[in-house]
Formats: sequence, C-alpha cells, structure tokens
Amino acid sequence: VGRGLRRPASLAEDKPDSMLALGTAALALAPGLAPAPRVASRAAVSMDSSKPVVIGLAADSGCGKSTFMRRVTGIFGGESKFNDIGRETNTLVSEMTTVICLDDYHKWDRTGRKSNPEWPDGITALHKDCQNWDKMAEDVLNLKNGVAVEKPIYNHITGMLDPDEMVSPTPIVIFEGLHPMHDERVNQALDLTIYLDITDDVKFAWKAQRDIAERGATMEEVQKAINDRKPDFSAYVEPQKAKADIIIQVLLSDLIDDATGKFLKVKFIQKKSCTVCESPFLFDKGSKITWTPNGDKLTTSAPGVVLASYDDEWFGEAVSVIEMDGKIDVLDELIYVESAMCSTGTKYYGELTEQMVKNKQAPGSENGTGLFQTLCAFKIREAYESLRK
Repeated sequence: VGRGLRRPASLAEDKPDSMLALGTAALALAPGLAPAPRVASRAAVSMDSSKPVVIGLAADSGCGKSTFMRRVTGIFGGESKFNDIGRETNTLVSEMTTVICLDDYHKWDRTGRKSNPEWPDGITALHKDCQNWDKMAEDVLNLKNGVAVEKPIYNHITGMLDPDEMVSPTPIVIFEGLHPMHDERVNQALDLTIYLDITDDVKFAWKAQRDIAERGATMEEVQKAINDRKPDFSAYVEPQKAKADIIIQVLLSDLIDDATGKFLKVKFIQKKSCTVCESPFLFDKGSKITWTPNGDKLTTSAPGVVLASYDDEWFGEAVSVIEMDGKIDVLDELIYVESAMCSTGTKYYGELTEQMVKNKQAPGSENGTGLFQTLCAFKIREAYESLRK
C-alpha cells in the first residue's frame, strides 16, 4: 500500500481529546496519586510477514539514528539482535522488525571512496553516485512483497564490502541511512517516511563535544570536518526533509543561551497529508497553544520547560507541530506531560512515559529528542496497524 493511500479507521484514545476532558484526567497526575489503569484500547499487534509495512528513516551520520531505532524496536517487545550470520552485519532483527542500514548499498569500500577510476579524486558516502540504487530498489520492493533478499554488507570496522547476507521479511522493515527517499522507486515503496533534522548549530555542538573530548580535536578541525561534508549533504541528503511525512527537528534552546547543545528545542512535525497515522497535538486539536507546565508536577532544569502545539507550513505543505524546549529531570513525572498529549498512538495511558523510563539511559531522554523519537515509534506502530486492517 503506498504512503497516504489509506486512511486509518478512527482509533480510540484513553487520553482526553480536549481541555475540558483533561480537567478530570489530570487529577491522576498530582504527586503521590496512582496513574490511571492500563486498559488496552487497540488490538494487539499481529505478526504477519507476507506484506511488510516499510519505513524510511533519513538522517546524517552521528544524528541519533541508532538510538532512535532502539526506541522503535523496543515498543514491539521481544529480543532485538543482529542478523545471525556468524560474522559482522549491520542488520538488526526481531520477531516484528528488521532494520537495514543503507550504508550497505555503498558502491565502493573505504579505500575505493578515496580514489577509483570513476572518481580519481575521491567521493563521499553522501554523494548520490556512491550508492547502488538498483540493488537498493530491488531489495526494498522484494521485502515489501514478502520475499527474502540477499543484500550487500558494508563493514564499518574494516571499511570493506563483505559478502552478501540473507534477510527475510518481518511485519515491519525499516530502511535507515543517508538516502532512503532519494531514489523515487524506493521512496514510492515506503509507507511512512521520517527525517531527523539536526540543525547546523546543534550538529556542531554535538560533534565538538565528541571529537574534542574523545579525539583531542580542535574547534577548527571540527568545523572543517563539518564543512567538508556540507556540499554533498546539502545536495543529496537534506532535500529529503521536504519529502518526509514526519520530521523531528532539533535546534538550540530559545530559553537559555547555550551553545553546547545541552539544552535543546525539539519539534515533532507531521504533514497533514499523511493519513496512515494521526497527527499528535496538545490539549485541543487545531488550537495554537503555548504551555509552561506546573513546576510542582514536573521537575526541570532551570530555566524550565515550555511546550507548544500549532499548525504551520513545511516546504509549502500543511503540517501539525508539537515542540518542547528545555530539560526534564525526573522522567517518571513525564506522565504529567503525556496527559496533555493527544493522538499519540499509545495503547494505554502512561505507555509513552513507560517507554521513556525504560530507555532513560539513552541519549536525549531528558529532552524533546527522546520524547519525540518515542512518539514517532508509536506512530510507526499506528501506521502498521492502520495499514494491516
């Protein structure tokens, strides 16, 4: 089923859909009171691999794709592990999900990218001509039709192209990497597309923290490394954020002057044209809301947390936006924020908070990156359930 071709049936939510209804539900949020009971409102996820739902996740290297994938696979339960081929692989599999790294479709190994007959002066992994598009499209379409594939492997340790591996379809197949939406054959096969949009200031802050602390790099060397990748990133990776159904955009905070990236403002942006899952919102659908949570119910780092919900445009298309600025210090108290979030795709009240607490050691758990990656994981599950009806 092509992306956006089927509208899901109305999905019941255990959480309130308006400010009026929230007034009663919020009573359960006061410190010391037990959370609302867990009553499932949707059927359990079925495991049918005959016609997988196929997801595309695009982002630059070092932007949190691996952490995001752990959050996604975690909500389906079961053990998630590397494909059992007895050697190095990038493919992560569980009963419900298969995650395929698109680095596996590089045309050249690490040495070949430095110089080869077609590109004697070298080519970056971000360039469109560095990818084997025909093989990528063949594998995506075969897996979407429930057919196992023999796919290539790029060995990140040795930099070599290893022998192929056999990958069988699972109910959900996720293609993550630099270019899942670049080739139209692949893009048209994807049922839901996601883009992690890490803005330049945040990308520099994150890379500086890692490279200076771990590798002894200078600020100038960090900036040069980013600048060297920028032309191909801008030409071949970044344009995909205009195509994506869901965008998680990460910016420096508006609440505090912090160039280190420790305080972030994060946006969950969903196109209204995306019909395989509902757009989340705060309190009341269609309203423009800015909300500063009660400090007695939500422990935060100064200067606090601000959330917002509103409609906007993204590259000329209508979108719904939820944003969060600031850091939460006690993740269990996120239940207070969850009560204000509607159409999240959760099966029971408190499930979002439960998943956040479960992954509290993962990077970004204290800010909007973890919150909205988890929200996006529920949207993937919602899309799967709606497309399988």
